[in-house]
Amino acid sequence: MTEDNKTISSASKEVDEVSSDVSSEEESEKPGTDNVIFVGIKPFMNYVTGVVMQFQNKGQNEVIVSARGKFISKAVDVVEVARRTFLKDEDIKIDNIGINSEQFENKEGKRIFVSTIEIRLVK
Repeated sequence: MTEDNKTISSASKEVDEVSSDVSSEEESEKPGTDNVIFVGIKPFMNYVTGVVMQFQNKGQNEVIVSARGKFISKAVDVVEVARRTFLKDEDIKIDNIGINSEQFENKEGKRIFVSTIEIRLVK
């Protein structure tokens, strides 16, 4: 493994650790975020069920699926499974997809960036 690959591998591991820590913190209830699903370490179907319940049981017209780091692909899968399988008769559309990155300091004090995504679904 070259020096560059070691650095990239090390940075990737740090981002995964930070996004895991941050995402698990975000999964707790926050006031004013009733229609936001934060994707993290819980099982995949928990998030799909959450999206479906927001639209069907709580009557939301808009749901936001949010994730960081290694959970971004899981968030995309959650949206697609919810839309194509469980909400196919509801005509749910993807209104907007926002991407960003957030800056953190790791345990050694090094600055790292973690990618984020927000997928806005509307009825």
